[in-house]
Amino acid sequence: MSQRFAGKVVIVTGASSGIGKAAAIAFGQEGAKVAVSARRLAVCEDVADAVRAAGGEAIAVRADVTSHEAVRALVAQTVDTWGRLDCAFNNAGIAGDTGLQSHEHSRENWDHVIAANLTSVFLSIKEEIPAMLRSGGGAIVNNASIYGLVAATVGHVPYAASKFGVIGITQTVAYEYAKQGIRANAVCPGFTRTEQMQELMDESPERFSQGITPHIPMGRLGEMDEIARLVLWLASDEASYVTGQAIAADGGWLAK
Repeated sequence: MSQRFAGKVVIVTGASSGIGKAAAIAFGQEGAKVAVSARRLAVCEDVADAVRAAGGEAIAVRADVTSHEAVRALVAQTVDTWGRLDCAFNNAGIAGDTGLQSHEHSRENWDHVIAANLTSVFLSIKEEIPAMLRSGGGAIVNNASIYGLVAATVGHVPYAASKFGVIGITQTVAYEYAKQGIRANAVCPGFTRTEQMQELMDESPERFSQGITPHIPMGRLGEMDEIARLVLWLASDEASYVTGQAIAADGGWLAK
């Protein structure tokens, strides 16, 4: 592996599993100092161990990113530990209730999804940007979705609204801070074989074999490491002229 992130300090939210975990370990493989954050501290400790085993440094920080106080503490602990903040992968999020028509979603589900997926990104960038400005700049990658670019399937209006909002935040931050050395981009995964997705596939194999996989031009789901590699590229100096973009990694879903 290269050492693109040697000496760089990175925060990854939602890092206890899935794409966040894969990205945290990948950052460690490339020499980063990683604040591994999620709501489950014990699992974060395991991921932090994996980051160290991969060659990076790591701390585990419990944080519910729907809480401004928790996000402020996460950024403060990261900066207190390593003196700076260079990159952030704002990845935490939930699917919420799915498979419902728009008028069937409850207000409670709407509020829960918006808080976890959209408000959390706002709170994160609100604290990350000042820390990055003090460090001379940085790179933010927000996890959106193909659902933030198109109505990929029916039944996900709160999720889709939250992910469209994430792209809006990303583009606004990119525009506002471009001359201050901060880049902001969004990664938009398609159907990806995370632990949660694998559980759904095991529960409803026909739904995927008949209703989803045949509609992906590449004929398969994405792998977590494939999304993580895109995250790292966007956060790296190799993407130094890339900002304000929402880049799909979807096996060709949006090309249909």
